[in-house]
Amino acid sequence: MPLADYEKTDFTAGPWTRPVYRRGSGPAVVVIHEIPGLHPLVIDFADRLVAAGMTVFCPSLFGTPGKPATKPYALAQMAINICIRREFSVWADGRSSPIVEWLRSLAAHAHAECGGPGVGAIGMCFTGGFALAMMTEPSVIAPVLSQPSMPIKGLKAGSIDASPAEIACARARLEKEDLTVMGLRYRGDPFVPDERFARYARELGDRFIDVTLEPEHARPDTGMTPHSVLTIHLPDSGPGKEAEARVIGFFRQRLGLDPALAAP
Repeated sequence: MPLADYEKTDFTAGPWTRPVYRRGSGPAVVVIHEIPGLHPLVIDFADRLVAAGMTVFCPSLFGTPGKPATKPYALAQMAINICIRREFSVWADGRSSPIVEWLRSLAAHAHAECGGPGVGAIGMCFTGGFALAMMTEPSVIAPVLSQPSMPIKGLKAGSIDASPAEIACARARLEKEDLTVMGLRYRGDPFVPDERFARYARELGDRFIDVTLEPEHARPDTGMTPHSVLTIHLPDSGPGKEAEARVIGFFRQRLGLDPALAAP
């Protein structure tokens, strides 16, 4: 069972209660799954964070925890649950999803439980931009945006799912606290066009770490356009696997596990 080694609790903040799966010791990282849900390859990534000395908090926002990812499952989650639920904003530029407020509360809770200088947060695909908007929570000091794919509208205009106030807060904290934001994608991914990463760079300046992989760096046997950097399309070696190592090193450095390292 993919989650057999995880402790499950229900976490409530505001109007929402969601199951959260926890494992490990050390400073906390909130791992926010992609569509279709908290599938085994997301859990595998979380396991590697645990092996690197961190405590992972894996909320289940939609889907069935532990169920393998398939195309029909993903389409069902998008069509039935995601596009009609009020806690998610998938269309408009300049606004974050309401569920981000719940995630901020989870990050504060994780920091109180685990200590350390702060909390890491990583979103993937549908949730890819959530970690940036979470920076209004002071405990979030290591945000990673993996293939951030929302909002749907304005892709070619560089739309992002964070409000002007959230972006301004993040920008101020990045300078004041000497922080950085890491973004990962595959070049040519239609859900993460050049314009979106260019927008992050405009908004965040040299505090944005752009990790853009080439399509040939992806796992070759998926039958899909390269998209999921740390899960479905993660290869066993080469630049794609090195990108995962870079993410893990980013978390370790920011969360005080490798304090002698320079920022990535």
